[in-house]
Amino acid sequence: MAYVFLCLAIVAEVVGTSLLKATEGFSRLWPTVACLTSYGAAFLTLSLAIRSGLNVGIGYAVWSGLGTTLIVVIGALFLDEPVTVAKVVGVALVIAGVVVLNLGGAH
Repeated sequence: MAYVFLCLAIVAEVVGTSLLKATEGFSRLWPTVACLTSYGAAFLTLSLAIRSGLNVGIGYAVWSGLGTTLIVVIGALFLDEPVTVAKVVGVALVIAGVVVLNLGGAH
């Protein structure tokens, strides 16, 4: 069940981050409400994942790493952000870090 909560936390965080541009600096009411609600749901479900037995370090690493990776992909596909070699290498390093932490956490 912890990983179900973790997946929900990742989705909620990605939705909230995707809405940041639409809030226009938190000056638009409904995008701001949706953004903050998504972030609240992300933290709630992350805390439920941790309460369900997921290691804090592993949970946070997976949450932030996959969230970062998904945001880079969404930025490239929908927000006209450029894909550079540096971004690709950076995302690969983030993913590698999450994998290493998960492998190390299994012992």
